[in-house]
Amino acid sequence: MRVIRRALTAATAVTMLTLSVTACSDDGSTVRFGYISDFNGASLLAIAEKQGLWEKQGLTPEVKVFTNGPLQIQALGSGDLDFGYIGPGAMWLPASGKAKVIAINTLAYADRVIAKPGITSIEGLRGKKVGVPEGTSGDMVLNLALRKAGMTAKDIEKVPMDPATVVSAFAAGQIDGAGIWYPLIDTIKAKVPGLTEVASTRQFAGTSFPTAFVAGAKVDPGLTEKTIKVLQEANDWRAAHPDEAIAETAALLKIDAAKVKADAANVEVMTTADLVAKTEDGTVAKWLNGLGDFFVSTGQLKSAPDPATYYTGDLYTKASAK
Repeated sequence: MRVIRRALTAATAVTMLTLSVTACSDDGSTVRFGYISDFNGASLLAIAEKQGLWEKQGLTPEVKVFTNGPLQIQALGSGDLDFGYIGPGAMWLPASGKAKVIAINTLAYADRVIAKPGITSIEGLRGKKVGVPEGTSGDMVLNLALRKAGMTAKDIEKVPMDPATVVSAFAAGQIDGAGIWYPLIDTIKAKVPGLTEVASTRQFAGTSFPTAFVAGAKVDPGLTEKTIKVLQEANDWRAAHPDEAIAETAALLKIDAAKVKADAANVEVMTTADLVAKTEDGTVAKWLNGLGDFFVSTGQLKSAPDPATYYTGDLYTKASAK
């Protein structure tokens, strides 16, 4: 059950970036898509634009960058987005009925609990101030680490804050630890080189942390199928061209490719055929059930729902067959 998520930049919630200069239309062809500015969240959008995949499906993308998944779920609910991207830490929101997962993206292992120099274990954060973006993968890895250590959130002074504030607060010594993710941790390390990583999603063997693309609670099957086709084709291009995918993502995000490559090292990419097979054989459901059980333990869900109620695996499989 790892928590989601990522942001190569600490951009504010809804800074708009338009990927296409094609004029927006009012005939249903414009797709409003949210993303997070890291390899997981941005790579398929960068590839789809560069390879002309939106145009191939008769769609025009209008994309907005967000700092986390929960904000995108809110935008989907208010009708400001058609689709978005979330990490595993926000998966409790689709599971609670606030969105639908239309496609699994990757398995991600970028989340860490970090601490100031001198603190070498999660137990060392007992009674200390720990900053975390609530409802995200940073929150998830913190809860996982506390549980493994026989602790709860009551054993620390948990301080809710957005990702950008986590970076600045840790650098300023205002908090003793944080539940956060790469590549933001690289930004923090540049300011606090002696920080320690006291927990990582890599430590939880047998647990998978899927990232995903989401739609509102009521999906438009036609538009969703076209969008899934774009994501699937971009996904296979990414799997076949890893170096080029990093370069395209870096170009979109306007950052150094080396930083994107370091971020991508925390990501497990799968082909569309593999994701279809994992949907059909129940592997994806197993991943989502695992997260669901975790979110029940944290109180974010009252009970773990059947993944079929919020993952549109039938649409994903159908799209791949055409």
